[in-house]
Amino acid sequence: MLLISLFLATLFLAYSNGANDNFKGVATLFGSRTSSYQTAILWATFTTFAGAVTATLLAGTLMKNFSGKGLLPDAIANAPEFHIAVAIAAGLTVLIATLMGLPISTTHSLTGATVGAGLVAIGLQVNFATLATSFILPLLLSPIIAIPLAAGIYSLSGYINSKWQLPVNHKMIDTCHFLSAGIVSFARGLNNTPKIVSLILIIEYFSIQGGMITIAIAMALGGLLNSQKVAVTMSEKITSMNHTQGLSANIITGLLVIAATRFGLTVSTTYVSVASIFGVGLISKKANMCVFYQILLSWILTIPTAAIISGIIYRLLQG
Repeated sequence: MLLISLFLATLFLAYSNGANDNFKGVATLFGSRTSSYQTAILWATFTTFAGAVTATLLAGTLMKNFSGKGLLPDAIANAPEFHIAVAIAAGLTVLIATLMGLPISTTHSLTGATVGAGLVAIGLQVNFATLATSFILPLLLSPIIAIPLAAGIYSLSGYINSKWQLPVNHKMIDTCHFLSAGIVSFARGLNNTPKIVSLILIIEYFSIQGGMITIAIAMALGGLLNSQKVAVTMSEKITSMNHTQGLSANIITGLLVIAATRFGLTVSTTYVSVASIFGVGLISKKANMCVFYQILLSWILTIPTAAIISGIIYRLLQG
């Protein structure tokens, strides 16, 4: 019964993740009116699924990081109750934010949920050094790096265009924009899927490949059915954007997330994507600071919210 509950809880988390995350890769397509909402979400679904399948080959380090091992003793990290508490708490945190239209990090939610259940299980024996170096530091650094890089590449494109008066090929820009959005969504599937799959690997019936495919399907459904509110925030509320701005933001997001996945670094696709969009908005002086601060506040609250819910659920399961 515990293993069935764990499987269902993990599917719930994957669905919530898809609802909050799937549209982020294609937000610039819809925001710049390069495509309709329906076209954008279908492209995101296809490319995210492709990234999830590819994760079976490239993302073993991330699966290990989010299994709880290294942060907690193996006896706790391998317990179904621990994984159930983490999955439900992270899923609820992400779903609440989704219903409010706030793009938050599933990575951050998983981190908070892991710490919350861990604190209830073993108190302050949680390995906080590993938590800081493997989880918190990469999460904090990724948006700080993304903002100036996205701003810089957009400024560079504007400088080149003004310097040499290059003819603007809108069809080529749109094609590159679609490809860049696909790369971002692919990178998101590559980066997020193994983190969620790590929760169900203690179920003997699941191979890594089977787990990846199952989670990818649940993520796709979440994106197709419940991504509208986050889509509006990412596409229109952070900043208005044109085709070149959207392309610039996507290039930086894709490069950073793929590089992080390759080296097993725990970055958030959400943080990188939002920061990149905000970065190009700063250059065009159209960034909505009020919306950005609201998103920033939701990021700050993600870890403690997930930790509290996870701790309560773990205690009830220990009951």
